[in-house]
Amino acid sequence: MSSLAKPTPTSKPHDSIQEKQYRTGSGWPVLVIALLMLVGSPLLAVYGITLRSPAGGLFVLFAAIAGITAFITLFGFMAVQPNDARVLLLFGNYEGTVTESGFHWVNPFFSKKKISLRVRNFETGSTNVGEKKNEAGVIVQAKSRTHGRPSKVNDRDGNPIEISAVVVWKVVNTAEAMFEVDDYEDFVGVQSESALRVLASRHPYDSEDHEVSLRGSTEEISDQLKDDIQERLETAGVEVIEARISHLAYAPEIAAAMLQRQQASAVVAARAKIVEGAVGMVQQALEHLSRDKIVELDDERRAAMVSNLLVVLCSDRHAQPVVNTGTLYNG
Repeated sequence: MSSLAKPTPTSKPHDSIQEKQYRTGSGWPVLVIALLMLVGSPLLAVYGITLRSPAGGLFVLFAAIAGITAFITLFGFMAVQPNDARVLLLFGNYEGTVTESGFHWVNPFFSKKKISLRVRNFETGSTNVGEKKNEAGVIVQAKSRTHGRPSKVNDRDGNPIEISAVVVWKVVNTAEAMFEVDDYEDFVGVQSESALRVLASRHPYDSEDHEVSLRGSTEEISDQLKDDIQERLETAGVEVIEARISHLAYAPEIAAAMLQRQQASAVVAARAKIVEGAVGMVQQALEHLSRDKIVELDDERRAAMVSNLLVVLCSDRHAQPVVNTGTLYNG
């Protein structure tokens, strides 16, 4: 009844439990045979009883063996959905993993552990909430994960910041995920949180000299975070598809002071730009007056004109005109 083949191991660069693809036969032929045996064994037993002879006892014995075999056979059926897998154990020994979707039949004595191969994501700072059952053993609350809360860490300059990240991952090695770590989902969450804290301590929140910073170098930070998490999850059979900062801010106790500093820096930068432009405009005006010989200016008059133009161009308020009825030398 069994059409099992030997599992073929896949190579793995480091010393760990290697995933083995277990090839199974279709469950439909075995299901038909098992149903025929279940239906036919009672009829065969009745027929053996009606014979009232030693041969009838053999029929009854054969019917009992067929019925028990068919009943045990029913425990070997399993349905695997797309992007799901079944890890097969035989009395504690790892026999292989079935990843091909469909209706299968395996050794009825195999233990079948389900692992999802779907892409999953979570936000750092969240925690797993286990399922809850009532007194009758019925699940009243399924296993879930709380919403993530930003982690409070210090950046490279010692400034307290709040940071969190979204990690997208999936299982690529079912044997490692099942046997190398105790709970691979919790392992992914804890290691991702740890990698994020270490990354935040290696870089400043913000930088003005084109240095890699948490706020200004989004792509570089995301790539580093992904690599750091992947390195930590290598033994868990997990592949990190994407890791990206989802929340970044100064801690509340210094947020107001840092905002004032950013505003002051912005004002200084804006003023520097305004002064640079004003000086260029004054230089153009003086060159134009001199080139077209509109008015001849000595050094004192030139200095006064430059002062007046800079006041008008750099002031943050509208200039008020003043009518001078005298001259520069006698007011």
